[in-house]
Amino acid sequence: MRKSLLLTLSAGTAVAGTAFLLWGEIVSARVSAQGLRQGRPGARRAILVLGYGNRGPRANAVNRYRVRAGLRTLRSIDDVLIFTGGAVRGPEPEARILARYAVERGYPGRILLETESRSTEENIRNSIPLLEDAEEIAIVSNALHAERARGLLRARRPDLAARLIRADDYRFGEIPVIKAVSAALALLERRRSRGDPGSR
Repeated sequence: MRKSLLLTLSAGTAVAGTAFLLWGEIVSARVSAQGLRQGRPGARRAILVLGYGNRGPRANAVNRYRVRAGLRTLRSIDDVLIFTGGAVRGPEPEARILARYAVERGYPGRILLETESRSTEENIRNSIPLLEDAEEIAIVSNALHAERARGLLRARRPDLAARLIRADDYRFGEIPVIKAVSAALALLERRRSRGDPGSR
């Protein structure tokens, strides 16, 4: 009977885990396209890749994913990759680590760096001067984080936000745990904000 109970619990845990990951996929897929248009052929595109805390000189798994998503969002040799992120968890700015990994993957094009930011708000604020000349802007991260960054850009510079397009940062089955955890954290943050009048 004990073995049967353990099997039942294991099966229940597996089902719950699968459901959680699938929910993360659904939320991420919806958010990645929400309110965004596809890019136009020939438009000058700036791809803003948000850094994630990196302790050492080698890009961690999250940053490697973000660079890959940024690279596949490129459409033209006239496009520019912008990496943003300061030295938050390690001695080297995240932006430099991201840029180095892009070059290691064979990217030969233009790169701009913003190396002072220590938060998402600063990522957007400090990157604005690098976005001014772009005809299209794609913000790359995991879907929920990118959505938050787009909201910050809309609040600060609606004229630039009008140029936002969809990044190629969602593909089914990629980083499933990060998607699900990010979706859960975003949901908790929204509920906390609704319950706290001072946060509105």
